[in-house]
Amino acid sequence: MRARFAVVLAAAALTAAALPAGAAAVTQYEIETQVMCDTCNVPLYIAESPRADQLRREIRTLIAQGQDEAQIKATLKERYGPDILALPEESGFSLGAYLIPVAVALGLLLVAVLLVARWRRRGRPGAGETADDPGSAEDRARLDAELERFGR
Repeated sequence: MRARFAVVLAAAALTAAALPAGAAAVTQYEIETQVMCDTCNVPLYIAESPRADQLRREIRTLIAQGQDEAQIKATLKERYGPDILALPEESGFSLGAYLIPVAVALGLLLVAVLLVARWRRRGRPGAGETADDPGSAEDRARLDAELERFGR
């Protein structure tokens, strides 16, 4: 019994050692969510075209060859260019795809805060004015004259 267990354990260890690191972890779907169809311009997992089917077959072949996720993406990028990947690289010029939207959002937030502060200052009564009577003495006199003229 122990001899059988030792043989099974040794076979499992040899099988695990023969597999490339991470090869068992990668799935077709994981790669398809990270790759674009180069004719449909949509992620491969939702693309429906002969070209998308061809890319799927190619990914299956690369997985069968034992390539891991990074190797498959590198192979596809080498063959079809950087636009085949759904997400831009996180370095160099492509880093702008991540940083520019954040910078624009922060800029818009700053503008909104400054405008709200300015509008709030404008709404407060100045020196000599009250919130109930915002006009000057000259404006009040002209208003009283107009109201008297119309009989009110």
